Amino acid sequence: MRKKRATKYLAAVAFFCILVGCGDNAVPKPRGYFRIDFPPKEYQLYNTGCPFIFEYPVYSNISYDVGKSAEPCWFNIEFPRYRAKIYISYKKINGNLADVLQESHEFAYSHSIKADAITEQPWLNPERNVYGILYDIKGNTASSLQFYLTDSTNNFIRGALYFAATPREDSLAPVIEHFREDIIHLIETLKWKDN
Repeated sequence: MRKKRATKYLAAVAFFCILVGCGDNAVPKPRGYFRIDFPPKEYQLYNTGCPFIFEYPVYSNISYDVGKSAEPCWFNIEFPRYRAKIYISYKKINGNLADVLQESHEFAYSHSIKADAITEQPWLNPERNVYGILYDIKGNTASSLQFYLTDSTNNFIRGALYFAATPREDSLAPVIEHFREDIIHLIETLKWKDN
């Protein structure tokens, strides 16, 4: 009798295991990210006491650098909703173009430790006397876009996009691309006041 009961018990356990084991295999789901809505592209003119003008997005704010080492015409284009800033610094060239170009190149390539790749896109606009390079920095780096613009004789501008967030290229990619378009618009609309 005990044998019969044990056999029934084992049969019930086996049947239960088969029922439970015949379901779909559990597959881990990839981590999801929130959908990001962007405002329509609209621009306004930046025209202050600085020796240049350009257009920047209406959904951003300008804040001036007031730090100890700040120089005139150092400011930030802030995007509070996205926790992002484009840091802009201006230098008057006094025969030191090679030095500021080298410094800008070093700033961009200082991210090469974490970068998967760094590509350089030259910008040449002889009509406006604007020349420069846009650096696309791929990977989980602190800055994903940097650029410089110059007239090669008097003026030099450097810019860098940073986020106040842990760098995750996959989740920031749509935002980076959105701001890349804004940076390109800034570059294409930049004019020197003394030219």
